[in-house]
Parts: sequence; structure tokens; C-alpha cells
Amino acid sequence: MTGTIDKKLLSILVCPVSKAPLEYDSDRQELVCKASGLAYPIRDGIPVMLEDEARQLTADEKLG
Repeated sequence: MTGTIDKKLLSILVCPVSKAPLEYDSDRQELVCKASGLAYPIRDGIPVMLEDEARQLTADEKLG
């Protein structure tokens, strides 16, 4: 299931680790922070903004 995230919500949310802005990855349903190198999952339309739940970005993802 591919969903979307509200642009207003995205403009408010920041990475809880680095406080940097997040980018929405619709293919993976994640909010990505290049500054901290973490990707936060979106489950049932709700961003899970917990460091323990985040995925580490690969080197290519950090550069891209």
C-alpha cells in the first residue's frame, strides 16, 4: 500500500536525533534524515519517530 504524508506535517517534523529536516520516501514509506543517517518507518500512516525503530541508511543512500 502506497500512501502519502501531509506536507504540513512533514514541514513540522524533524529528526529526533539531529533535529534536521526529514525527506519523505514514498517507495519505502519512510521519513529519511541524511544528517543522522536514519530512516524512520511510517506504519498505518503514522510516522514512528523512535531512534530504536529507525533503519540505518546505507552509504549510497546518504550520498544520494
